[in-house]
This record gives sequence, structure tokens and C-alpha cells, in this order.
Amino acid sequence: MNTALPAALLDRAVAVVDLEGNGGQPPEIVEIAILPVDGAPPAEDELREWLVRPRTRINGIARRIHGIGNSDVESCPLWRDTAPAVQQLLEGRTMVAHSAAGDYRVLGEHLPSWRPPMVLDTLRLARHVWPGLPGYGLSDLVAHASLPVGDTTQQRRPHRAGFDTWCTWLLLLALVEDAGPTWEELVAAAALPQFAPLVEPEGGLW
Repeated sequence: MNTALPAALLDRAVAVVDLEGNGGQPPEIVEIAILPVDGAPPAEDELREWLVRPRTRINGIARRIHGIGNSDVESCPLWRDTAPAVQQLLEGRTMVAHSAAGDYRVLGEHLPSWRPPMVLDTLRLARHVWPGLPGYGLSDLVAHASLPVGDTTQQRRPHRAGFDTWCTWLLLLALVEDAGPTWEELVAAAALPQFAPLVEPEGGLW
């Protein structure tokens, strides 16, 4: 891995995030992973992961996607016990996620007082930097970019929060290194609409 971040990410406090849910409506978080990035490429062991016992049981559809069953979380803390550590790690950081709108919405519902300064979506960024690909799922982009995701294990495999968070970080790095944007250009391409900067029209009196 490079020993320095691309210029657009220097001096930016970032949190790469992925969530897995119980399949309910409204969804409850059963696993969350956060990778903090502060001025240098992080090591994989800096990834923080939590399993969470939901109030409503994990349904079969969600279980088939991420492989987390009710027996896996029956002795885990509830969200109320996990939330303080999660919010402390997220506070003041730009959130980065793949298909970020859903994760941001669910995380915001779980942390009502949390307001990130920016949310960037690697899905939006990939469509901007690599147009015309046949698929933009995280696994599709990992394969397209030949990202060095390493060996998978029971705890680190696709659709587990830790694995997907690490893949999202490597994807962000590859996209930024490929496109070479400034921070402003990165925000313009990847920010969720509610975080996109307003563009003032030319002319007129203001």
C-alpha cells in the first residue's frame, strides 16, 4: 500500500462505514464496521467492528445475505450499549460508504444527534470516474479494479461489515488515485445530494 494519501484526502478526517441489518422495517443494525482515516493510509487492523443484538430477530432473507444468524448475536450488546463508541468514532468525520444513502439514513435513525459534515458515496464516484461498466455493485467494482482485498474468512467475507468496509476504502483510494480530483471535485462527484454544494447562477442581484 502507498505510504501517502492522494492530495484530495490529505488533512481530511474520514470514516469509511458499512452496516448489516436484521431485514426488518424499520431496519435494525446487527453489524457495523468503521475504518477511521487520519492523514495516512490505515492498516486493516485499525478497522473497528461491532456485532449488535437487535430487538427484532434477524429474518431469513437478511441471514442468507450476510450470514449473521440470531445465535451469533444473542450474547452481543444492544445498540444502546454500542452507540456511544460508534458515535464517538464518527463525530466530525466525513462518512464514506458504498451506496451511501441507505447506510446514512439507517445510521442517522440510530444516532439521532449525529450530523456528519459530509457523506461521500463510492457508487456515485465510480459511475463518474468509470462510466459504462456493466455493474456497479461493490463486488463488481472490486473485480473491475483488481483490488487487493486479501483472503476471505468467516468474519471477513462479502456482505460482512468489516470486509465491505475495507473493500470500500480500497475502492475509494483507487477511484481518487485514478481520477486525481481536488477535494472540491471529489465532493461534486460523490456527495449525496443533500450534502452537495449549492451552485450559484451567474448574473443577477444577490
